[in-house]
Amino acid sequence: MSKTSYYYFSEQPYTGYDPALQEQHPSLRLTLPNTHFDPELASELYSRYHDEYVVADEVGFDGIMINEHHTAPFCMQASINVTGAILAKITKRAKILMLGNPLPVVDNPLRLSEELAMIDMISGGRLISGFVRGGGVESLANNVNPVHNRERFEEAHDMIMAAWTRPGPFSWEGKHFQYRVVNPWALPLQKPHPPVMVPGTVSPETVVWAAKHRYPYVVLGSSLDQTKELIELYRETAAQEGYEMGPEHIGYLIRTFVADTEEKAQAEGRNFFWQNGALNKQIREWMAPPGYASLDFAGIRKTRAVSKDFDSQAYQEAQDNYQLVLGTPETVTEKLRYIRDTLGLGHMCLWSMDGHMTHEDTVRCIELMGREVLPALREA
Repeated sequence: MSKTSYYYFSEQPYTGYDPALQEQHPSLRLTLPNTHFDPELASELYSRYHDEYVVADEVGFDGIMINEHHTAPFCMQASINVTGAILAKITKRAKILMLGNPLPVVDNPLRLSEELAMIDMISGGRLISGFVRGGGVESLANNVNPVHNRERFEEAHDMIMAAWTRPGPFSWEGKHFQYRVVNPWALPLQKPHPPVMVPGTVSPETVVWAAKHRYPYVVLGSSLDQTKELIELYRETAAQEGYEMGPEHIGYLIRTFVADTEEKAQAEGRNFFWQNGALNKQIREWMAPPGYASLDFAGIRKTRAVSKDFDSQAYQEAQDNYQLVLGTPETVTEKLRYIRDTLGLGHMCLWSMDGHMTHEDTVRCIELMGREVLPALREA
């Protein structure tokens, strides 16, 4: 199979509140009062997480994956572009994989095109610009009508691609965005534009859209069976579009922790459950507001496999179904190789820090992966 790329990922969680507090509110998102946020602690955490990114760059990860959420204690990255700009300067070789900018909540895609172009230039052409629709709660947090989510996503994407590739000046008259003059002076270093990836969970519509644009689709931690169905849908769409899907078109995000002993890995792995189901304790209408998802699935096969929410699984169950990989370098290498080869992956995003894992344990995990796990995977 073709070369697989490996990316380090962390949500950059804020852990400075009592988890019992979330039981007093209907959702971890939107309603947990920000009076429980301590900027001094957050400042220390940001510095720590950035130091860990540097280690991932130094030990040989192909890239660093970053994301963006709003009103989300489990993720302090309110702006993926701020983190991307920091990575452009503090790292030297790793790709900067953004998964991704939530286009439906962006009011000025032209400015976004300029910011991403700056990151690409400052990093020396290391940007991979991912675009996402974002969950329904992102629209609510940013006061954007969820009914327009998909069409805002598609128009913002088209506008950014035009700004990157179409000589200016020109005008843009769309439904949601209008510009009398489009003539950005900041243009990407990579030509014709930075690579684009699209992440998602189980949305068949997004899989089809990504396949039609020949963008790699990165499955965010669904079960292997469900992921296989999404991959098959991509393969079918690619064939209809006149090309053959390859490993370079498919990625997968998986929680992974490596330690010197199995006992240490098992102890630290429980941090992936630190929120005790809080991610799933969200009002349904907030995650998928009326109008957010299309009812027209004509020509699009719905996935039949059922994927249990990660936080609703037992600890061993999550490991048995390969949604959680823990152990020594040898154990983790074997399991990741199985997942990679079973799914035919060209991109593997390794979520390797969460909850109350210490900086020292996280750095050791990154070092073991970079120096032992990744070389073994690449040899295979």
